[in-house]
Amino acid sequence: MTDSKSAPRISPENTTPATSTTGTEVDAFLAKMRGVSTQPAANGGRLIFALDATASRQPTWDTACQLQAEMFREATAIGSLSVQLVYYRGLSECRASKWVSQPEQLSGLMERIDCRMGHTQLGKVLAHARRETELLKVQALVFVGDALEENPDKLSHDAGELGRLGVPAFMFQEGHDRDVEQIFRGIARLTHGAYCRFDPGAARQLAELLRAVAVYAAGGMTALAARRDAGAVKLLSQMK
Repeated sequence: MTDSKSAPRISPENTTPATSTTGTEVDAFLAKMRGVSTQPAANGGRLIFALDATASRQPTWDTACQLQAEMFREATAIGSLSVQLVYYRGLSECRASKWVSQPEQLSGLMERIDCRMGHTQLGKVLAHARRETELLKVQALVFVGDALEENPDKLSHDAGELGRLGVPAFMFQEGHDRDVEQIFRGIARLTHGAYCRFDPGAARQLAELLRAVAVYAAGGMTALAARRDAGAVKLLSQMK
C-alpha cells in the first residue's frame, strides 16, 4: 500500500529514465455546454500525461507513444501546450520529465523507458499533480493504467485535493477490472474530470478522446465545447 505523504517527491528528469451520438444530440449538448466557459491559460496550457509503466503495460505504452503526438498537433490549433510525462514502475520508482512543448521531445523520452514489474503508485501521481499546480496552474491530468494496489480512501482524499485546485483528472483504464473502474470513476468525479476505457484495439476512438483532452488543456471548456467529434462529446457529458 502506498502512502504519498511519506513518499519522496517525484524528481524531474531530462532525457534518461528515471456509444454513437446523432448530430442533433451533439448540437443540443454543445449548445448547452457553451454556457460554461473557462479561459485558456495566458501562457499556454499544461497537461500531465501519467502512465503505469509496470510490466503488463508495454503494449499500451507503445500505443500511448504513438497517440501523444496527435494530442500536441490538435492542441496547437487552439493554443500552446506543454506536457510533462510522469510514470511509475518497480517497487518505488516514480519519475517526472521536464515540461516539453514539442511532440518529438516527449516521444524521445517515452522511447527510452521500458516497462518493469512493480506495484502501482497512483497516490504519488496525484500528489505530484497537486504540487505542480500549486507552483503553476496545471489544466489537466491524464492517467493510463490497469490495476490498483493502494488505499482507495487515501486516493479519494488526494483526488478531492486536486478537484479543489481545479485540476480535472481524465482516467483511462485498460482492462475490465470492476474494482479499478470504480476507483477510477471516483477519482474522475471528485476532480470534475472523466473516465474512459483505454482500448488499444479502438485506436481511432482513443485518439479522439486524447485529442479532446489536449484541446481542453490548451483552450479550456469553450474550446472543447466547440468541437463536434464523439471524443469531445463523451468527455463533456461527464465533466461537471
